[in-house]
Amino acid sequence: MRFTLIRSTITHSLIGWILIGLIAGWLTGKITRGAGFGCIANVILGLIGALLGGWIFSALGLWGGGFIYSLAAATVGAVVLVSAARFLFGSTK
Repeated sequence: MRFTLIRSTITHSLIGWILIGLIAGWLTGKITRGAGFGCIANVILGLIGALLGGWIFSALGLWGGGFIYSLAAATVGAVVLVSAARFLFGSTK
């Protein structure tokens, strides 16, 4: 019973992270006025952006939890990543 509960929690967490990454990647494409880098790359940028955004938010003293906070942190982090990538490597669009 306990193993099933842990496995279920991990599965739901993974699905939640992917959902947040997907939404944050899509939002980043809209915010930075581009089509993004494709579905998989947008999810990856959203997930990496979540880590970067969490660090940025904690450095600014912004604390919170839940879906909205995670989505905001992931989106801010992904926007920073995309902006830095476009600055360093140039935009193709």
